[in-house]
Formats: sequence, structure tokens, C-alpha cells
Amino acid sequence: MRCLFVSTDKRRVVLLGATGSIGSSALKVLRMHADKLTLVGVAANRNAPALAEICQAFQVPHAVLSEGTEEKSAAKDFPVATDLRYGPEALRDLALRAQADCVLVATTGTAGLLPALTSLEAGIDLALANKELLVLGGAHVVAAAKRGKARLLPTDSEHNALFQCIGAEPHRSVQRLILTASGGAFRDTPLAALSTVTPEQALQHPTWSMGAKITIDSATMANKGLELIEAHWLFDLPDERLEVVIHPQSIVHSMVEFIDHSTLAQLSPPCMTFAIQNCLLYPDRHPGTTPGMDFTQKLALEFRPPDPRRYPCLGLARSALQMGGVAPAVFNAANEIAVERFMRREIPFTAIANCIEHALTRIPVFPTPSLEELFASDKEARRIARLY
Repeated sequence: MRCLFVSTDKRRVVLLGATGSIGSSALKVLRMHADKLTLVGVAANRNAPALAEICQAFQVPHAVLSEGTEEKSAAKDFPVATDLRYGPEALRDLALRAQADCVLVATTGTAGLLPALTSLEAGIDLALANKELLVLGGAHVVAAAKRGKARLLPTDSEHNALFQCIGAEPHRSVQRLILTASGGAFRDTPLAALSTVTPEQALQHPTWSMGAKITIDSATMANKGLELIEAHWLFDLPDERLEVVIHPQSIVHSMVEFIDHSTLAQLSPPCMTFAIQNCLLYPDRHPGTTPGMDFTQKLALEFRPPDPRRYPCLGLARSALQMGGVAPAVFNAANEIAVERFMRREIPFTAIANCIEHALTRIPVFPTPSLEELFASDKEARRIARLY
């Protein structure tokens, strides 16, 4: 289909996962800075109406429904000038067709890995808001970025905070990275009551508004375990120099302690627009999309260590990082299935960690796995987790 939209010299952005919660925050940034950013490609799994609405609002020339099928009923709501394509192959090549400068990966799961690798190999910067990609294929992602001379821009709020704090400092001056965690919906629930909590209760996050999967992961702190693994690949530090603390206010997004024992922290309200804007406009800073902190008001900041009895998933993630090889991929895959089963009330909340541990003990770990081996281990971990 012929593209009728006029190209510009603005930074050309492709947004994968455009219809999700992070995608929604990204669209706010794109609206705010329409004089500097232009949306040239969008993708969603199968939500054609929402994706069509985005294409109409932003006049997007390229769109992909990665799990859609080519039907007139799906295409009818899209602008005539939007080149709408379908399936994983179209998703993989979207950034190349759109001639993107930056791809924001706001998908969940592992579907964004091949599009991310393709983009990086082509020298396209990657703004990464998807934990699973580095957990599954961290070595491959980092290597692709080096080969393509592309930038990996951390867009998770915690990793973006670390990114901002480290700045131009050489990594040899960093003593440790401290990731903050809200503690999720059950941070103060009696331990004995955790086995009977419901999905509805788990989805009541105290500070953040997020999708269902990541909200459950926050309650188990599996998300913070994934972030530990992600931080290892982004900042090239071993697990013993990565720490997690509970910070209920979700205002300090992470901290960096340097070898002189000085600590820098990044603070902002709990909203993803801050990290997204930092990456999409990096290295420049411009007026914010969302109001910042009001330090004229009374403010208390609390920190405490996570209880391993309450958050066994965090310990399992650290073990997977130490094991290396396919273990992080197994952790991620088993967790995804365990969360799905909890949401369907097939297993109790406390069995999520048991399900992950079960998979980790049954899949052989070997170093430097290929992409094919990683995907095979991912598939096997899902099979084992479904049978647990």
C-alpha cells in the first residue's frame, strides 16, 4: 500500500506494544513533544480497534497486528495511508520499513526479542521497557547493540533511574546498584494469609497503575527479580553488586552507590512518562509531560530490606542469574505460566514461587545458549509449569 504521509526530520519512533499501559504513557510523551518526535510505526498483538485509533490520531504510516490475521474487518478502521501488516515477520521488520531512529519496546513477554535484535543490528536505538528481552537473551541483545553501534536506552523506571544517576561516570567508579521496590499489594499482609489471597486483591497495587501481569509480579517481587537480571546486562555488574530495597512511596526509583560511598538517587512521582521521555529525547532534556515533585509539602521516604519469606521469587531470580545460561529464561517462562494459572485460580498465590522453582530444577543449565536453545528452554519451562 502506498504511503501518503510526509516524512519529517523529527526523531522517528516505532512503538511496539502501543495499546498497553506503557504504550499509553509513551503516547502522552509523543503528544507533548510532537515538534521533536514523530510516530512512524506501531504494533499490538490483536487489538485492532485501539491500534487503528492510534494510527488515526498520530497519522502513523506503518502498523502491525502481530497476532492478527489479514481480514478486511480489521483493516477497515485504519487510515488509507497506513500500511497495515500482520504476523511476527511483519513485527520483526517494522522498524526497518519505517526507517526508525528509535524503537520503544513496550510489549510483554518474549515476542519483542527478534524485532529488537533486528533493530539493533541495523543501528537503530532501542528504548527497552520490556524486562523479558534481556532476561531471555541478554547476551544476544548486548552483542547486537555493539555490532550495530546502537544505544540501549533503559526505559523501566528503575533502570532509567540508574542510567540517569551513572551518567558519564566510568563503571569502575560504581560500587553497587540499588533497585527500589514498592513491595506490591501484600507487603504488609500477614504471611499466613498469603496462601488465600485472590487475584483481585493482588491487582490492587498501592502506588503504580500497570497491566495485570506486572502488577502480580510486583506482589511476588518476581518483577524485581527480572530487573536484577536486566540490570546485570545493562550495566555489566555481577549479582553481588546488585541490591533490592523496599521503598513504599515509589518516589526514589533507584540509587547508585559509588566507590567513595556517595549515593545518587533519581526521584519523581510514580509515572512512566518520566523514564520514557528521558529515553526518547536522550540526551536532551525538555519540559516534562507530567508534573514533578513538590518538595514544599511534607514528604517521608522509607526504605527496608525485603523479607525472603514473603518474596521467594526474588531469591529464585537471583539464583537464576548466578546459574546463568538458560536459567533466567526458565525463570521468566515459568513465572509467566504460574501467574496465568494464579489468575485463573488454578493455583494459590504462594504456589507461583513453587512453580518457578520446580521448572528451574528440571531443565539442564548450560552456558552460552544459542537463540534456538533459549527458545527451546522457554518452551519446555512453560510445559513443565503448566503441569505443576
